[in-house]
Amino acid sequence: MPEKLKILFLAAEADPFVKVGGLGDVAGSLPAALRALSAESAGGQTLDVRLMLPLHPVVRTDGITLRLETAFSVAHAAGEIQAKVYAAEWDGLPVYFISAEPVNSVQTVYSANASLDAEKYAFFSLAALEATRHLGWQPEIIHANDWHTALACYALKLRRKGDEFLRGMRSLLTIHNLPFMGPNISAQLAGYGFEAPATDLPWWGNPLPLPLGLWGADAIVAVSPTYAREILTPAAGCGLETFLSGRALQVFGILNGIDTRRFDPQTDPALEKNYSTQTIKARQANKAGLQRQLKLPEAPGMPVLATVSRLDPQKGMDLVFDALRYLDGLDWQAVLLGTGDPELETQARMLQKDFPNRVRAEVRFDARLANRIYAGSDILMMPSRYEPCGLSQMIAMRYGSVPVVRATGGLVDTIREGETGFLFAEPSAESLSLALRRAISVFGDKDAWQALQLKGMSRDFSWEASARQYAEVYQSLLKRRVNTL
Repeated sequence: MPEKLKILFLAAEADPFVKVGGLGDVAGSLPAALRALSAESAGGQTLDVRLMLPLHPVVRTDGITLRLETAFSVAHAAGEIQAKVYAAEWDGLPVYFISAEPVNSVQTVYSANASLDAEKYAFFSLAALEATRHLGWQPEIIHANDWHTALACYALKLRRKGDEFLRGMRSLLTIHNLPFMGPNISAQLAGYGFEAPATDLPWWGNPLPLPLGLWGADAIVAVSPTYAREILTPAAGCGLETFLSGRALQVFGILNGIDTRRFDPQTDPALEKNYSTQTIKARQANKAGLQRQLKLPEAPGMPVLATVSRLDPQKGMDLVFDALRYLDGLDWQAVLLGTGDPELETQARMLQKDFPNRVRAEVRFDARLANRIYAGSDILMMPSRYEPCGLSQMIAMRYGSVPVVRATGGLVDTIREGETGFLFAEPSAESLSLALRRAISVFGDKDAWQALQLKGMSRDFSWEASARQYAEVYQSLLKRRVNTL
């Protein structure tokens, strides 16, 4: 085996360069965590991980210097497409950005125009493979993420047999959210010269990038162990459960981590007062500060319930609105932060109108306020209908807010009933309200509640453990025979 294991990490977004959602958090943290592993932790090899992103017009380049590294062309039926690769370094992590007309023509990371996204990400996935040849850097593993870069796994499987440079490469595809399979890319496949082979995918999956990537990938990772099992079932397999079950030996579940430097109540500058497990009583100042900021009555003995979430049916936000109305006869306040579905935004505002002295609906994106909510709330509500991993519950625990969550996906893997939070089974407002009543009952016992908080704050959700598990999968891929057509 080589002393260094070379991995190209592909993503549509990565913090701090560009971030739209949770993928940006993952791609902004995992590559660096992998590079930081000792050789002993990574199976005796150091990991030379490099991140590659599209050079979206909205990419932030503050604090880095972009240098033109190479230029090349990608063959297309309508004529060659010229591409440039720019290189930079961020905290010791090599980062490449690909610039070309399909990337530059769309101002945002994701477009409302499916055909533009189809062209952008089909091009990027193929250009990423070609870029390694022109960079003179030959990775052993291509690590793709979600549908945006899945076509790299498909193309590698189809082309490596006849290409000496690609022949030894393996691919891994991480599923962050299976239902998001991408747009129809039939036109792009034809334009870039792919003759569709026979696959064991459902017929409808053959023109979609995520199913094609799953078919091509040498290993598949779901972002929590429970979600890895759930996607093999009709309930969460989105029609791919039979295909995925046939590849069950290549499906792994690895829990995402969080950036523990960014989310640290001991140092977070957004907080009213910093604190730790040793100084948890100081946390009360953050609750009072949050209540003052949002013009809620300052009531230290009243539980503050919170959500920091995309307003989306997947997240079960409609269940939150109904469940709070069921909490008759109990004292509570609620703070809701997020944007999303217009109907759910309207419902959030209506809840505040109906409970003006109890509810604050902040329908916006505000990272600073999010951290203040984690530090100032008592209970975080996450009634997700499904949740591949979830980050909010891990951040909440780190800040001492106790999660009340539905027992699904990564929520099951991160919450221990009665020890670090509360779980409920049915995706209904009634089940959520009963779990909230349980939590509020325990909140009345200060010692029991503080024990819950301290247990949660002591959990290690750093990226190091996740990185070690990814390193093990990488090692297993090196030992496996490459699958070619």
